[in-house]
Amino acid sequence: MDGLMMEYPLTIDRILNRARQFFPDKEVVSVLPSGAKHRYTYKDLYGRVVKLSHVLKALGAKPGDRVATFAFNHYRHLELYYAAPMSGYVLHTLNIRLFPEQLEYIVNHAEDTLVFVDASLLKAIEPLARKFKTVKHWVVMTEDGKLPETTLSPVSEYEALMAKAGTEEIFPAVSEWDAAGLCYTSGTTGNPKAALYTHRSTYLHMLLEGQTDVLGLSERDVVMPVVPMFHANAWGVPYLSPNIGAKIVYAGANVAPEALVKLMESEHVTYAMGVPTIWIGVLQYLREHKLQLPELKRMLSGGSAVPRAMIEAYKEEFGITMVQAWGMTEMSPLGCTCRLKRKMEDWPEARQLDMLAKAGIPAPAVEVKIVDALGNELPWDGKSTGELAVRGPAVAKAYYRNEEAKGQFTADGWFRTGDVAYMDPEGYINIADRTKDLIKSGGEWISSVAMENAIMAFPGVLEAAVVARPDAKWDERPVAYVVRKPGASPSSRDILKSLESHFAKWQLPAEEDIRFIDQIPRTSVGKFDKKVLRTQARAS
Repeated sequence: MDGLMMEYPLTIDRILNRARQFFPDKEVVSVLPSGAKHRYTYKDLYGRVVKLSHVLKALGAKPGDRVATFAFNHYRHLELYYAAPMSGYVLHTLNIRLFPEQLEYIVNHAEDTLVFVDASLLKAIEPLARKFKTVKHWVVMTEDGKLPETTLSPVSEYEALMAKAGTEEIFPAVSEWDAAGLCYTSGTTGNPKAALYTHRSTYLHMLLEGQTDVLGLSERDVVMPVVPMFHANAWGVPYLSPNIGAKIVYAGANVAPEALVKLMESEHVTYAMGVPTIWIGVLQYLREHKLQLPELKRMLSGGSAVPRAMIEAYKEEFGITMVQAWGMTEMSPLGCTCRLKRKMEDWPEARQLDMLAKAGIPAPAVEVKIVDALGNELPWDGKSTGELAVRGPAVAKAYYRNEEAKGQFTADGWFRTGDVAYMDPEGYINIADRTKDLIKSGGEWISSVAMENAIMAFPGVLEAAVVARPDAKWDERPVAYVVRKPGASPSSRDILKSLESHFAKWQLPAEEDIRFIDQIPRTSVGKFDKKVLRTQARAS
């Protein structure tokens, strides 16, 4: 029997149309390389996207072509987020912090035809340009509208092209099943793998994360996404914010704590988003300068586990609610967020913090289960640990042009994430570790995440990362790399003593395996780079 409902394609153009119609005066604010601010409205954004569609066509883009960006967070990057998919092309955001050989692989694997690059990033991309086999044209985005000297060819300047572009709408009809975006994983093991997003998956992801108990954004919010636009759809915020009419504030290239705090103050930011390492630095800056951010109500933090101590510090010292989120590139990327249920609001504060330190419950339209090595589903008892599997309308069913990695996708339609987790009876997920980050000692597992959180709760500790080192007797033993707070001097013995109440004796690292360093290395998306630390641990 035919349905009696309208066929309404879930396409990205509907998001921008809504922003133009209902929130035309809401602002997009961008910090430029000079430190100056650029600001315009959603109405302006729509007009610029129309012109950019002419630019893309004039540069020879064909339906389905991959249009790449190599850029920081700013309004032009946002224009490309809409103009490429609305014009029938695929937006491919290149991670600016990947190794050169990974970028070479990604551009050639994706077969990008156009690349839009920030002028400040020319020196990073120019040495690789001759290795890109399919790029037909380069567009440089500058602050002053003047094309700098560059070895890229053929090349144009963004605003020069926009000045000559038409203003009539030429958007083609697109299907909700057409490809809209392409994003590669950060390539922690082997070559990066790609998720190909459709208009439909992007639109549904925007709807599911906009729910009150997921991100809970509204038209009243001023949103500052520090999460980079060059990775994982910038957590979907470039689509969610215009759809609900929230003002957007982009920090650009400078994400130092001082710059972020001043920007949040001056633009009256109410909701900020970024990885834990960003918020560790901001917390330290606020404490050192005895500052408050009274308008900032919530921080979304994802990409790696959020220390319980940091959640507590922001709440108690600054009145800011930190919302932990978990997801993956393959999930568009949001999977779950952690917010307390109504009945939990009467719990003791310590018990609430224990819950808030978990990954949370799945967002609507995200199904999850915990499975053992044979694929059998495990109970939600708060202790049965296995691999987290997911499925949903915004979850990839395969990697783009990669048959070798199809083992993560099961025959019955689930994606096996590689995250080791358990679920409690309330449905809250606790990510114990990534499979590759678990430490197997004497045949038993040690969670590096749990140990990191315990160490970072110790007074005087700013950051901590735990990895495995080889051991002739026990196979592997934990090594903790610790960064002290300025002026603090906790010792290895102090930290080891504090861990005794959280871990069994056999799980504890040796005193000499608590090692103090000045800075923990970061990955391309701001997480702790455990590959580097493992190499150091093995070498020592």
